[in-house]
Amino acid sequence: MPGFCVSGKTLHLPDARDIGGPVGGRPRALLGGLLLGLGILLSACEQPGDGSQPIAAGPAGPSGAASSTNVAIFAGGCFWCTEADFDKVPGVISTTSGYIGGTVPNPTYKQVSAGKTGHIEAVQVRFDPAKTSFIKLLAAFWPTIDPLTPNRQFCDSGSQYRSAIFYYNEDQKRQAEGSKAELQSSGRFSQPIVTDILPATEFYPAEDYHQDYYKKNPIRYSYYRSNCGRDARLAEVWGLSKK
Repeated sequence: MPGFCVSGKTLHLPDARDIGGPVGGRPRALLGGLLLGLGILLSACEQPGDGSQPIAAGPAGPSGAASSTNVAIFAGGCFWCTEADFDKVPGVISTTSGYIGGTVPNPTYKQVSAGKTGHIEAVQVRFDPAKTSFIKLLAAFWPTIDPLTPNRQFCDSGSQYRSAIFYYNEDQKRQAEGSKAELQSSGRFSQPIVTDILPATEFYPAEDYHQDYYKKNPIRYSYYRSNCGRDARLAEVWGLSKK
């Protein structure tokens, strides 16, 4: 997410809170256009917010009622980008950025981004099974990540940014493992696929300012995604045109 952070240390800029909002973020590669992007890339590592509240593991419907929606969870590095990618998929009803897989209850972004809680940035996807399926979501997910690099996605490094698929039941586990095995045996990659397949645990929604970030802050989001090299790396890995 945008911000001038290098090797975990924020570069303190004058009057940043006045010109671009709270400062912070995660370790980022400083790329070209620093002066042009100065007021745009300042962001929210220090934004206020209480710890997240958990969503129980399991595809429960809204308010615990019977629902025609199913749930899946995917981790692909920066959850701003994963959320934006899944919102484009037909049949997806909603997406929620959050944290999963750690040991600390109600983690904050600051805690997770420091790599101290064991959580992974992830996105919970609610979808209509009459319009799409977990298999189709898997197919949509793979081309949005670098499945070959462990404990890193693009400019974001650390286990909290690794790629992963979380399963709620044996069907999802079987389908995820089958999809990964099929991709590995396809001959597309000479390297092993390192994306984890893990049981879903409590999912903690991230702070409000992270939700729909790409909609709320389209210019900052665009600068982050470009400067992080996400689409350039995806084009390299998958042989696709840059977005």
